[in-house]
Amino acid sequence: MGTIVLTGGATGIGRAIRDSLTNAGHKLIVVDLKDADVAADLSSPEGRQAAITGVLSATDGIDALITCAGVGSHIPDTALVASVNYYGSIELVEGLRSALEKNRGSVIMISSNSAPQCQSPELLQAFLDGDEAAAREVARGLRGHDVYSGSKQAVARWMRRNAPAWAARGVRMNAIAPGYIETPMTAVVAENPDYGESIRAFKASIPLGRPGEPQDIAHIVDFLLSPNAEFICGSVIFADGGHDAQFRPDVI
Repeated sequence: MGTIVLTGGATGIGRAIRDSLTNAGHKLIVVDLKDADVAADLSSPEGRQAAITGVLSATDGIDALITCAGVGSHIPDTALVASVNYYGSIELVEGLRSALEKNRGSVIMISSNSAPQCQSPELLQAFLDGDEAAAREVARGLRGHDVYSGSKQAVARWMRRNAPAWAARGVRMNAIAPGYIETPMTAVVAENPDYGESIRAFKASIPLGRPGEPQDIAHIVDFLLSPNAEFICGSVIFADGGHDAQFRPDVI
């Protein structure tokens, strides 16, 4: 049993992860806008620092950090998507590094199988440069899907770039890239007139013949935090019913 920090544990994938880890007997510190152990708004630097301070006041050692908080591509404020999905993950991981190193902990970042679809190198570069002002400015001129996919690609690339150095300090980092998962957030996107038709077609094209459920991702989290996964480090695990293999069969 361990102390696990989870961002975005109120609904959807985060809620399934929260329930699974709680049922396994772990001590959870949930960070979210409301109904959380640490209430914080991850869309701003001040909110992220409040989250870090709140977590460190509750524990000085962390066995795992799961960054699940995020907003979807349907949000009209695309700059908000950029801030929450990328900086709301990366800054918490960096801010809690010492507590993770103390317990030789594990980090699991939630990416997306849409990550490869971003068409804006400028946005990706702003993310990876750590320039939030520039990323927000670029995001304001892009469609929601490009910003969402870009934020999730940048999360995965940041993890891959940093995983070796963190591993040398005893901290394993991995990412999960879910495909279409039935959650309250994806339900809202599916009902949006701009996205509904494409979402229905997307769901119908899943090779396994069904959309994912939040528990599908929670099961992978359970595995990655188990002793059976101790040699897995720096990996992006696609959990999408075969969609990524269908879209990019020659990319390994």
